[in-house]
Amino acid sequence: MFQRLREDIQCVFERDPAARNTLEVLTAYPGLHAILFHRINHALWNRGFKWLARMGSHIGRWLTGIEIHPGARIGRRFFIDHGMGVVIGETAEIGDDCTLYHGVTLGGTSWNKGKRHPTLGNDVVVGAGAKILGPIHLGDGVRVGSNAVVLKDIPAGSTVVGIPGRVVAHKKDEITRRRHETAKRLGFDAYGATQDMPDPVANAINSMLDHIHLMDKRMDELSHELKRLGGHVDDSHLPDIAPECIEGIVDDKSSCSNG
Repeated sequence: MFQRLREDIQCVFERDPAARNTLEVLTAYPGLHAILFHRINHALWNRGFKWLARMGSHIGRWLTGIEIHPGARIGRRFFIDHGMGVVIGETAEIGDDCTLYHGVTLGGTSWNKGKRHPTLGNDVVVGAGAKILGPIHLGDGVRVGSNAVVLKDIPAGSTVVGIPGRVVAHKKDEITRRRHETAKRLGFDAYGATQDMPDPVANAINSMLDHIHLMDKRMDELSHELKRLGGHVDDSHLPDIAPECIEGIVDDKSSCSNG
């Protein structure tokens, strides 16, 4: 139990740069409170205390603005950012390391009993206001753009946007894969934003990620060429950038290298 709590707290620090200390996360993050309520309510639900679990869920909704049915199955290191208006249905299943932003609905499209809510794989990010409806499956690493409405299965590694949701990129696409890797190195994931969305900020960020990748490549090539010509240079691959170095958290920049 305490290991799960530590993981839940740590994932807040990893995905929200506004988080400053553990006390703040424990006392002022409704997403974390909603998860803690759900862990308890889900255990009660599985032990047959259905009414008590529903009342616990109702109290959690009243306190946090996040509605999670106690029957929903949620994996480890699940993070709800901001959280207001999030709804997760009874038969929803969520894998490990997933992130939901405010206004997200994992809902059903049928009044029939049985599986009627979505299943999310590992490392899925769902942008603000998105609706994922029905007993569909989103593969590992899927990114859902803000306000998208997803009504069908999405393959792993895809980015989906629009109403109804359509796949606009796949990680097998070299540019998209490269952007994702660069963004992950920087500790960044912009609400599931993609180049295809009419958002000038998202477009600027994608251009910046492309520029960073190109500069890394050119620097490697320049170092190799200088060494070939007899220069005394370190031509090893440039180390990854740690997020804390970008934010100026550490003073000793030599500790910023992961390599």
